[in-house]
Amino acid sequence: MPDATVALPMCRLFGLLGGSTVPAEPWLLETDRSLLRQANSAPKNRQSDGWGIAWYKGTRTPRIEKGTGNADEAPERAQFEAAARAAHGPVVVGHLRKASNPMRLPHHRLIAPENSQPFTFGGMIFAHNGEISFPRATRPQLGKYESNVKGVNDSEVLFWLLVQNLDAVGDPLAAYVRTVGQLDSVWNTVGRPAVGPYSGLNVLFARGPNELWAFCKYRGEHGGRFFDPARPYYEMTYRADARHAIVGSEPFDSSPTGWMPLPNGTFLHAQIERGLVTVRTGPIPTSSYEIAGAGVGPARALAK
Repeated sequence: MPDATVALPMCRLFGLLGGSTVPAEPWLLETDRSLLRQANSAPKNRQSDGWGIAWYKGTRTPRIEKGTGNADEAPERAQFEAAARAAHGPVVVGHLRKASNPMRLPHHRLIAPENSQPFTFGGMIFAHNGEISFPRATRPQLGKYESNVKGVNDSEVLFWLLVQNLDAVGDPLAAYVRTVGQLDSVWNTVGRPAVGPYSGLNVLFARGPNELWAFCKYRGEHGGRFFDPARPYYEMTYRADARHAIVGSEPFDSSPTGWMPLPNGTFLHAQIERGLVTVRTGPIPTSSYEIAGAGVGPARALAK
């Protein structure tokens, strides 16, 4: 059964896939629902525990800028604005953090650069919104990657679990499905407590500068989104054309058209093919047996 408890809002996500000259600045700074505006959209929604922006700058190794406070407040704002102006396609991933704390640590221990997102490894970029409930019990599942965990953020454990599974199966969708299954197994191992294995597993993930994955998966009811309380808090959204695809936790402007829902239990895969952005969406398989028949169809080029 899904959890019935209501969780406080946590992080916000932003992802862009586009040409190398497509700027992220409008969506990060300028629009009426930019990522920066989401940092202080309402007192209860203040994203005060860190931020980060990662992008590829002429190489497969991402550049990343991080902070440990609220992106919309001094002294963080100037650094956030500089990073937002520098960030261009082909891939940009932004993150605002309101820290989860499944290990019940003192709040000051949660705040550090190594706990801010996105996380990177080699050519990969990862950002997460949600909480995994048992990060300590999950760490043995990381295998050789466990020693790479540097902070106390449960999202970092999720990142390395996804990397470990990607190393095993090679495909991000299959790796994500395996990751969800392992979290369920950990939950069973600790006695299936009422808290559940996770609240949300919303993830943005890139293996390099030519693609962007988004996964939306969550349990229970958690209130509404910042700017549209009628929409579920964890439901993601996207818009796309032949030039770029944008995906995140909230629509990044107030336009009544153009933004499509990415609901619970679905994924998005955007890639650049022959200079055009193509997008596919579909249901997240519930097991590895369903992956081959996920029914997402071929990627489609979007109208200009």
